[in-house]
Amino acid sequence: MNIENSIEALNSLIEINNDRIEGYKTAVDQTDEADLKNLFSECIKTSEKCKSELVSEVRHLNGTPAEGTKTTGKIYRVWMDFKALITGKSRSAILNSCVYGEEVARDAYMDALNTCSMDLNDQQIALLKTQLAMLKADFTKVKGLKELATL
Repeated sequence: MNIENSIEALNSLIEINNDRIEGYKTAVDQTDEADLKNLFSECIKTSEKCKSELVSEVRHLNGTPAEGTKTTGKIYRVWMDFKALITGKSRSAILNSCVYGEEVARDAYMDALNTCSMDLNDQQIALLKTQLAMLKADFTKVKGLKELATL
């Protein structure tokens, strides 16, 4: 197990949760629909919980938790596209962007579990699997509303 690699993997997921929080805060501000505001608020709470747990784990490893969002790469572009699309307040556009953002977040967790598992201890792997299940539950809700919006 490599502690530095563990910290790096966990910090990457902190940044993804920060991206997710910021994206959903923007979505809440841009929609007037109560059901979307409620769902997006739930998604924010999920990522705040995940982030808090990840920060605690990084500190437990004597690392410095990441504080910002990703500013390069795929995650950044996803959320920037998300923010641009929601300005039209189109329910379908908002939900399409959310689904795409959820897929990227889910993929980041799966990637961390697949490529960093040798650098993570059993407790960290269990934590990431639990968080991934929470993200998948949010994804199912968002995708369900998206499918209804396109009927």
